[in-house]
Amino acid sequence: MLVINYKSFPIFSSSMVSVSTCSKTVHIYLLLIWLSSVTSSAELQRFRQPVKPDGSLSFLVVGDWGRKGLFNQSKVSFQMGLLGQKLDIDFVISTGDNFYEDGLTGVDDPAFTESFTSIYTAPSLQKQWYNEFVEFFFVDTTPFVDKYFTDPGDDTYDWRGVYPREEYLLNLLQDVDAALKKSTATWKIVVGHHTIQSAGHHGVTEELVQQLVPILEENSVDMYINGHDHCLEHISDSSNSQIQYLTSGGGSKAWRGDVHWWDPEELKLYYDGQGFMSLQMTREEAHIAFYDISGNILHTWNISKELHSAT
Repeated sequence: MLVINYKSFPIFSSSMVSVSTCSKTVHIYLLLIWLSSVTSSAELQRFRQPVKPDGSLSFLVVGDWGRKGLFNQSKVSFQMGLLGQKLDIDFVISTGDNFYEDGLTGVDDPAFTESFTSIYTAPSLQKQWYNEFVEFFFVDTTPFVDKYFTDPGDDTYDWRGVYPREEYLLNLLQDVDAALKKSTATWKIVVGHHTIQSAGHHGVTEELVQQLVPILEENSVDMYINGHDHCLEHISDSSNSQIQYLTSGGGSKAWRGDVHWWDPEELKLYYDGQGFMSLQMTREEAHIAFYDISGNILHTWNISKELHSAT
């Protein structure tokens, strides 16, 4: 059994996250629009999905994609459909920045169809979302980033429900910590939009390193999955935590050549093109794979839960 924990976000939460509440329900992705309008004291919502008869679970991860099919978004979608059928996936995770350049104006914005429903049309991607051996924790990482408050530039942010920010973040961190401690799942996976460890354009998000990582390490989180950097990337933490940092932000426009030096012992993959990631999991093992727009396998990584070591 897989369990997903997340907090609902503004305007789009009922039409894009709920599985049963309205006619615009989406059954492909759990679309987290990484904004903040609900205080972090709101109850974590949970969805459950049974595993396959053989006890396994398969899913895809893609982020930073919504460009009306441009910048190879359609090619990524095509390969996702092929692999989704091959792996008989159970669901798809989006890691955020779903609609460029400025998000959606509302539930009737035509960009929703142009960048989402008319793009991810493969039968294998039409999966319902309910989502225990694996448990996911979706964290709203945007309010952690200081520059969005101190130097927003030309960007405009809706911080309703976030102020006072310090209180919001304290409550959010307490909720994440409590949910992780309560979990009895064999695998714990945290999903956020922003990078924690990355050799890409945005690099390390120090606010998350300082505030979120200690909670992840204390609660033996296995993986942190994110987007934000427009690349595919795998960093294996060399500390005692052994967290796998997985970036799947290659859903459309990529940033060629925008990479910084990283310890090669930790940087297992950096690919500055488009693509996506898959995970196949059982109670004992996890198999991670990254793919380019032609469906070529760029990198694989296996984790044995019994040994908590990778090969």
